[in-house]
Amino acid sequence: MDAIPLALDGYLAADPEPGDRDGTASWRLNCSAGTDHLGEEAVIPCTTMEPEIAHAMLTERQPGDLLRVIGHLTLPDTADGIIRLHADTLEVLWEAPMLDADGDDTDTATATDADRNSAIAALAEALTGFGQAAPGPGHSIRIHISPTGTLGSGLEHCHSFDVTPAMAHRLADYIDAMSCYLDSERPNGVALDPQTIADLTELFEDIDLIDLTNTVLNATRPENRPAVPQAMDDMFGDVPAPEDTDP
Repeated sequence: MDAIPLALDGYLAADPEPGDRDGTASWRLNCSAGTDHLGEEAVIPCTTMEPEIAHAMLTERQPGDLLRVIGHLTLPDTADGIIRLHADTLEVLWEAPMLDADGDDTDTATATDADRNSAIAALAEALTGFGQAAPGPGHSIRIHISPTGTLGSGLEHCHSFDVTPAMAHRLADYIDAMSCYLDSERPNGVALDPQTIADLTELFEDIDLIDLTNTVLNATRPENRPAVPQAMDDMFGDVPAPEDTDP
């Protein structure tokens, strides 16, 4: 069967291995994005006869690296055969952090890991639906999400999504909306925009406290009126007392 030209993004699933001949190498690529020929979450065997690619794979790459492999996919002639991607070009899209061999952080997954992985799964599900909401022709934008740290044992938590530019703009708008805080909810150290401060100052300067106090008192039961000035004083500062206002 003829080889199919293909560019495939995926995470390096394990340490690459040298081939039978010098200048060759083989590895497995965990691909989480569907293509015309492959299903999602497929692990694709890759090989190369390009000495530069083989050397880079054997000496520079590690599990968890996000790679783009461009080459030709060969499909098996029999049902028990193996598909294989023969790499002609290799691009490194993201490098996984180096593993600290002297560290002791090799314990089993903690509650924090479980929370992180569950958050990734929820985000992946949301982005999957978001990307499928507006398929169509034209250029797309690829989003990759994965845990931080060395990913050799956590590739099931790595995902890739393609969204249209229009969807990317909508996603940016949603994130901007999430970043808006009420003044009482703003994190420490986050400064308001000067124009926003000016608008808020103008708004409060236009408030007539006497008129506002009268309106609140007139709408309050007589036995509860003495508490109104104190409550408004806590909110706005010094306000007129009930005896200074119209009944």
